[in-house]
Amino acid sequence: MEELLITLLTVASVLVALVALRFMVAVRRFKLEQPENERNWVNDNAKLTRAHFDGNVVRLENVRDFTWRTTQDFDERWVEREVRLDQVSKIWLILEYFEPDKPQIAHTFLSFEFEDGQRLACSIEVRREQGERFHPLKGLGRSFELMYVWATEADAVGVRARCRTRSITHLLEGRVLREESKPALFESYLKRTNALAEKPEWYNTITNTCTTNLVQHINDIYPGRVPMGLAWLLPGLSPEMMEKERLIHIEEDLPTTMDRSRIDERALAWDGECNFGDWVRGA
Repeated sequence: MEELLITLLTVASVLVALVALRFMVAVRRFKLEQPENERNWVNDNAKLTRAHFDGNVVRLENVRDFTWRTTQDFDERWVEREVRLDQVSKIWLILEYFEPDKPQIAHTFLSFEFEDGQRLACSIEVRREQGERFHPLKGLGRSFELMYVWATEADAVGVRARCRTRSITHLLEGRVLREESKPALFESYLKRTNALAEKPEWYNTITNTCTTNLVQHINDIYPGRVPMGLAWLLPGLSPEMMEKERLIHIEEDLPTTMDRSRIDERALAWDGECNFGDWVRGA
C-alpha cells in the first residue's frame, strides 16, 4: 500500500509539473507573440491604407472600392483619393446591428464628407486571415490584428446595407461643438492609420475595438467629450448616450431619428450608377 501511495504521489507530481510547464510555455508564447502586417489576409483586408500629407492636401493610397454582389461575390478594386483637411464639411456615423434580436451588439464607424462632394468611410475592425472568422471570445486573446479600413461608402456602407441580409444599418449625422473638430478628427484617424501600418496592434474585444478607438479619437481632440459608459462596450446601446451628449442630429425625437436613419431599403434599391451616398441620403 505504501509503495502504491508513493507511486500515485509521484505520478501526480509529474502531472502537476507537466501542467505547470505547459502553462509556462503558453504564457511565454502569449508574451512573445507579436502582431504582424504580413499574413495571408482575406481579400478585403489585404491592403493597408496610407495617408500622405502635403500641407492641407492628403493623398490616401489603398482605399477599398469593391463592388459587392454578395459578401462572397465581389469585384476587387483599390483606388487613391485626394482630399483637403480644411474641407471636411460633415461627419456621419454608421451603426450596423448584426442581429436584430441582440440590439446591444453593433458595429460603429464614421464617414467623412468634404466640400467637393467626396465621402470617405473608415471602419475600425479586425484584420482576418484566409479561412478565419471573428468571434468576440477569440478577440479577447491575441487572435486578430486591428486595422483601419478606408473605403468608399458604396463599399463599406453598401456591403452592410445591401449584402448582409440580417443586418440593420443606420446612417446618422454627427454633431460637433467646435467647427475645428471636424478636420482634427479626420487627421487623428489618418495619423493612427499610418501608425498601425508601421506598428501593428492586437484587436481586443474590450479594450481595442471599433467603438473604443472612435471614442478615444473624439476625446483626444475634445477631452471629456464622450463619457465612459456601457455604450463603449455595447455600442448597440449608444444611440441614447449619443442623444444625451448631443453627438448626433435628432429629428423630433430619438425613435423618429432612428427610424428615418435606417438605409437598408434605399441601399437595396440603389441603381448602381448614381452616387451611392447621395442615393441613400435621398439627395
